[in-house]
Amino acid sequence: MENVKTPLAGRSAQVNPSNQFLRHHFDAADERYMDEPALNTAPLTQFLLESPKTILNRVTSPDLPMTYSLNPYQGCEHGCAYCYARNSHEYWGFSAGLDFERKIMVKPNAPQLLEEALRHPKWQPQPLMLSGNTDCYQPAERQYQITRQLLQVLLKYRHPVGLITKNALILRDLDILTELAAQDLVHVYISITTLQEELRRALEPRTATAARRLGVIGQLAGAGVPVGVMAAPMIPALNTDELPAIIEQAAQAGAQAAGYTLVRLNGAVGPIFEDWLWRTFPDRANKVLRQIKACHGGQLNDSQFGRRMRGEGPIADLIAQMFALAKRQHLAGRAMPDYNLQAFGQRPGQQLPLF
Repeated sequence: MENVKTPLAGRSAQVNPSNQFLRHHFDAADERYMDEPALNTAPLTQFLLESPKTILNRVTSPDLPMTYSLNPYQGCEHGCAYCYARNSHEYWGFSAGLDFERKIMVKPNAPQLLEEALRHPKWQPQPLMLSGNTDCYQPAERQYQITRQLLQVLLKYRHPVGLITKNALILRDLDILTELAAQDLVHVYISITTLQEELRRALEPRTATAARRLGVIGQLAGAGVPVGVMAAPMIPALNTDELPAIIEQAAQAGAQAAGYTLVRLNGAVGPIFEDWLWRTFPDRANKVLRQIKACHGGQLNDSQFGRRMRGEGPIADLIAQMFALAKRQHLAGRAMPDYNLQAFGQRPGQQLPLF
């Protein structure tokens, strides 16, 4: 495992765990005997352009509502210490640690691939999740604008889509989102993990502040875009006590729905989060880890469908009760509208020649 000598500002991960899929591992030599500094310690982000053959990923998990997801980026500069998507970076030959935050794969041909999929004669409209893995509005989107192009394709074909993000950049695309919303073709969830700015900066170093995200909910709601809050992940002894306040403030801003997940530290995410926790909160690290394990049968992770994102045991039950009570108090009578699956392929007053 590669450890940085001096903590890198703006990065929650400070380690690069070994990739479980690689037979050989490469470590930097002692820099006292090198003419140049080790390249793999550079904090700068690299953008790697990819040309995938497909962009839609079938979701086979029975506890997820969408059938397909699409991800314009792999890796994420947001750098959240707990992110489950870190493990997917190993499939590409990288580490789930610093590599996940510094080596971002970009898919410029994603809009073209999406349009080809929607034009296929056998395609049936069904809500797509943008993104299901890494944030589609991460910093790279400001430059590459792939998410905006994907939304333009979805609007062109009148196809339903769900989005989840923790970045205020989504407001750039309010023009497209309002058109989609006018036809019941979009749901947006804004992720809020904590209302404490100090914790946010440590846990999610390159994300918008909680106040900014609440403002995003308000602007989306004010524009008629169906929006909810995703309080995720809840981390025992770290942010679980904030769950009611997150839902209350999101509801006050205009949220129509809410969800939550319990943290689970599968694969390489476990050691990455533990390293972050001991660096950041050494006084309560043991307590946090004990309570996470208490929610997952004595382990830091759980892969059992239906249980993995809610946990089990007294602590998990208490979190579930807090969530249910907060929803009753602040979101009673509110709900996301049903997706419109009938508008696919049509423009007002005419039939779009899809095939």
